[in-house]
Amino acid sequence: MTRSVWIKADDSVGGWETRKRRITTAIEAGADWVLVDEADVSRVRELGDINVAAFRSDADLVDSVETETARADAYLVGKDGEGDGTVELPNDFSGSADLSTLRRSDNRAQGAYIRIFDEDYEAFAEEAAYDAEHTIVIGEDWSIIPLENLIARIGDETDLIAGVTTAEEARTAFETLELGADGVLLDTDNPDEIRATVEARAASEREDLSLQYATVTAVDSTGMADRVCVDTASLMDHDEGMLVGSLGRGLFFVHAETAESPYVASRPFRVNAGAVHAYARTPEGGTVYLSELQSGDEVQLVDTRGNTREAVVGRVKIEKRPMFRVQAEVETDDGVDRIETLLQNAETIKVATRDGRKAVTDLEVGDELLVYYEAVARHFGEAVEESIIEK
Repeated sequence: MTRSVWIKADDSVGGWETRKRRITTAIEAGADWVLVDEADVSRVRELGDINVAAFRSDADLVDSVETETARADAYLVGKDGEGDGTVELPNDFSGSADLSTLRRSDNRAQGAYIRIFDEDYEAFAEEAAYDAEHTIVIGEDWSIIPLENLIARIGDETDLIAGVTTAEEARTAFETLELGADGVLLDTDNPDEIRATVEARAASEREDLSLQYATVTAVDSTGMADRVCVDTASLMDHDEGMLVGSLGRGLFFVHAETAESPYVASRPFRVNAGAVHAYARTPEGGTVYLSELQSGDEVQLVDTRGNTREAVVGRVKIEKRPMFRVQAEVETDDGVDRIETLLQNAETIKVATRDGRKAVTDLEVGDELLVYYEAVARHFGEAVEESIIEK
């Protein structure tokens, strides 16, 4: 699931300068959407590149001319109407409605904005969701309308966006029922909360990998090969690196060059990853050949505990260097499997062992290396269930 962060910036939050600060922070923090009134769409376009959702109202219907810059990416209804309680729900409402109740005569709206005051509004949100691409629900009392109900009932029917006021509430929304809301609408003027909510979104989508140790069975000099350094656009911590290997089922943890040495300054944005043929893991759980990486691609970073995050590749350097072949055996459910990779013969390339960080040049048979192992075959980087022999 790809989750999203929406920032509320319509006229209910204040004047234009207040709204502008929210929008600017949202763009700088990497939020996905801003929700504004239709009159502000062109203003948002001038501030930066972000998806714009706009409230439609009866007053907007008189405007017949719509320029490209004034066109929103999505239109929502519900503000100043039945959705937010400004207009009461119909007396004959019995849990049967659709988005047309909120649209009135405007057929452009693709989404609904509904505040949940009681069970009738919960039912109203459920019915509107069947006709809405985006359904934003603002819980006025979550003891009456738990988010679990909406996720369970309409989570597959619409892009369900939960209203929140803090990053902590956003984390809860992303984790509810283990599935979580598809997104959150954050209502705050606090820039730190906006940034923290975007980070909470990113963290909710990341993998937690189960790493294990493999025992080194051989370290052999293989001569020269084309070696790949992956320079990312992110600084890595001391315990972070990448998973790389010659075999798709077994990837070795290789540290980023965060350590100082007598030979070269630390480069905490770099992983000296191996030869051009080797696999590297991507944020989606696939693999890519090191030779295929280029500026702008994404790779998966991992720490020694298996926590992951994504990083953008800034540059890839391929040079001829002397290499080692590192071979290891890993315990599996079916016995013992042998995996291997090629790493540069240099003191600055470090791997994670049971005894701590160790240079490749100091590796010995019997050392235990941190690896990621999954008993699957891969086809064009994707895990497949078929018989493939790698050796």
